Amino acid sequence: MGRENSLTVPGRYSEIQRLCAFVSKGARQAGFSEDSIFQIELACDEACTNIIEHTYGGEAKGEITVRWQVKKRVFVISIEDNGKRFDAGQIPPPPMPPEPPTPGNEFEIQVGGLGVFFMRELMDEVHFSYQAGKGNVLTMEKQLPEKAQ
Repeated sequence: MGRENSLTVPGRYSEIQRLCAFVSKGARQAGFSEDSIFQIELACDEACTNIIEHTYGGEAKGEITVRWQVKKRVFVISIEDNGKRFDAGQIPPPPMPPEPPTPGNEFEIQVGGLGVFFMRELMDEVHFSYQAGKGNVLTMEKQLPEKAQ
């Protein structure tokens, strides 16, 4: 299963489901449970949405390439775009509710801004890089379950 599989699509919201299905199929072949496949899909969805919104600044301004492979019992997803440089270090952690919640101290979760947080929570490893001539590269990894081959 060391072979790399890839899919390149236009950077459109309507293509995100196709990219996620492509990654899900690979995760299923690798032996992940449905819960883990859902987590992988969600991380992929967040990543692709962020590319369209933030690195391209809108739809159809570039392409998104998703690659997956299994390396040494790790499912590796690589997502590439050629939009403006993305620096994950500039993303602040999301605001969290006070511990413990108290009556009268309501906390509203803001819509947006949780994509990188979700990716980091759902996957075992998340790395962002920029390569001249290639663009942004997001690499996400998830350990294969014990029962997988």
